[in-house]
Amino acid sequence: MISPISIVEGSPNFSGNTRSRLKQRTLLFRYLAEINLILGAWYLYWRVNNSINFDVLWLSIPLLLAEIYSYIGGLMFTIGLWRPLSRQVKSLDQLTPAMPASSWPTLDVFVTCYNESVDIVERTTRAALAMDYPVTKLRVYILDDGNSSEIRAMAERLALEDLQLPQLQEEVARLSRERVQLATRLEELKQLEPDTQAAEAFLEDPSTINQGNLVFGWLQSLQKLALMLNPGHSSLRDRLSAEEKQTEQSLHHKELELSEVLRCRYIARPKPAGKPHYAKAGNINYAIFAGGTAGEFILTLDADHIPKPHFLKRVLSYFYTYNVATGRYDSNRIAFVQTPQDFYNIPPGDPFGHRANLFYGPIQQGKDGLNSAFYTGTNAILRREALVNVGLRHFFNEYSKNERQLSDFDLVGGMSSNSITEDMNTAMRLHANGWKSIYHNEVLAEGLAPDDLSSTLKQRLRWAQGTMQVMVRENPFTKPGLTFWQRLQYFQTMYSYLSGFATVIFIACPIIYFFTGIIPVTSFGPDFAIHFFPAFILNRLTFMVAGWGVPAREIWRSEQYAIALFPLFIQAVVSVFTNRPIRFQVTPKQRQAGIYLGLVIPQLTVFVLTILGIVWSLYRLVTGTLEDPAVHLINAAWSVYNLALLLVIIRAAVWQPE
Repeated sequence: MISPISIVEGSPNFSGNTRSRLKQRTLLFRYLAEINLILGAWYLYWRVNNSINFDVLWLSIPLLLAEIYSYIGGLMFTIGLWRPLSRQVKSLDQLTPAMPASSWPTLDVFVTCYNESVDIVERTTRAALAMDYPVTKLRVYILDDGNSSEIRAMAERLALEDLQLPQLQEEVARLSRERVQLATRLEELKQLEPDTQAAEAFLEDPSTINQGNLVFGWLQSLQKLALMLNPGHSSLRDRLSAEEKQTEQSLHHKELELSEVLRCRYIARPKPAGKPHYAKAGNINYAIFAGGTAGEFILTLDADHIPKPHFLKRVLSYFYTYNVATGRYDSNRIAFVQTPQDFYNIPPGDPFGHRANLFYGPIQQGKDGLNSAFYTGTNAILRREALVNVGLRHFFNEYSKNERQLSDFDLVGGMSSNSITEDMNTAMRLHANGWKSIYHNEVLAEGLAPDDLSSTLKQRLRWAQGTMQVMVRENPFTKPGLTFWQRLQYFQTMYSYLSGFATVIFIACPIIYFFTGIIPVTSFGPDFAIHFFPAFILNRLTFMVAGWGVPAREIWRSEQYAIALFPLFIQAVVSVFTNRPIRFQVTPKQRQAGIYLGLVIPQLTVFVLTILGIVWSLYRLVTGTLEDPAVHLINAAWSVYNLALLLVIIRAAVWQPE
């Protein structure tokens, strides 16, 4: 991934603490996009008025609707890329003027896990503990939704190891010294109680004291007491009692500080039977609301995503704005900062299309320019205040509709439990409540990508189903608080998963023609070429410029999977709109052995039928029985393009690691 931040160590060479500007070649993209949209509209106008085959409306109308669907999707995609931001930021320890380390915020790292192996969770936890940040301001919580005894034991072992750090040892020694001083002071105050009582009796009635040698001792005690106690109380006894109470409170606070030195902690929430648990969202919400966590900010990490040492310093700067009037850094309205997802186990050729530099690049940068950057569940820092504020608001709205929601009060931490893709819905709620977001385009953590087709399809199906759930349950066009551009960005993502139906039409038309001779347009002649090919060529050029900097192979792989996953997209849409039960499934982190051709039967069927159609046309050409060779040639070219798109998932089904 090409990062807009060229300097990680050392001071960046720009004034101020942050800088944002349009991504390079944005103006060129806008110019091409405008021409592309005009040519596309011209093509559709011609299609509607001049090319519909009224003899086969059952095919020509679906094809026209599929083309209109694609044009609308392209229009929304273009709008999303209209203002892509390239951001630069100074690290927290390089701000101008400097922010003292004592003013840096406290931060909790949430490592979410369910059934991952101990080794995977341990690597991530160790990396989180090793991040470059003051040890007294960093806590790492393993949120084990599977309540594994092995994970718990590992967490306890890491906690003891972490306590051996020199910085923590110094902190423990300092706190211990202060605790001993407070305990000694409290003991001295308690020893003064009899003398204080006797002194007050003497002051009230000196005749009751006949032992003159005690007076000198009382006077010494009174002098010592006067030095120890704060003025303002009506009697020595009251002053002594108040001082004892204050010292006890300080001692208790110091003991709490000593207990808080433990940085690695384990949380396994209770999951009573018969009560919804809301998977990852419930896991995080319990930690926020009932798990004893208190950091001002929260870094969420999937169990397999290993953060880099400078993660926190690189991102936390976004959450503060320097106030010239007060000479201090104030909190702003940034709710979260999302960074890219990247992976360290992707094999050569990326057979499963996990490289997402198009999304974690131009697309997220474009959303950032419209204040609608998505939170994607990991590698992001969130402001606790924003999450809790939005969580409480949503809870009380739900409670006003249904009082039985009170049983979920311990799950109001802010993560949306309305969908199995809690991340996108959470971002939408934060935006709707006036909070802002940032996309920071620098790889600061790397994880494990699924390396078999079964796991990959489970992950993609969850994304698709969760996104459609949000569309049905919390449609952005009817959600108060969102700007028009934010509504459009969220809807565009939901709209994209409807593409499976359009894809069926696009891949079926040439097959139908090969075997029946039925075409959905009146002609594939020069008139068609004049209207179609300029729009098609400009579309490809526009897409190339939009993805500038992303390897061409990655862009092609993204396009392949956008088409090849059409059965999965259809399944997701149907399952949501028919209200079928949908369970959150954790993506397996270890390879599932096997050949998975059984998972791609629809794609295989289309692939085979397309090849047979091309072969049949060639046979008719050789035997001299082929009519309209030019039309067959156009359909053959269309079919080859479809084959190239579908081939990726068939290869992925049989791919095996070296």
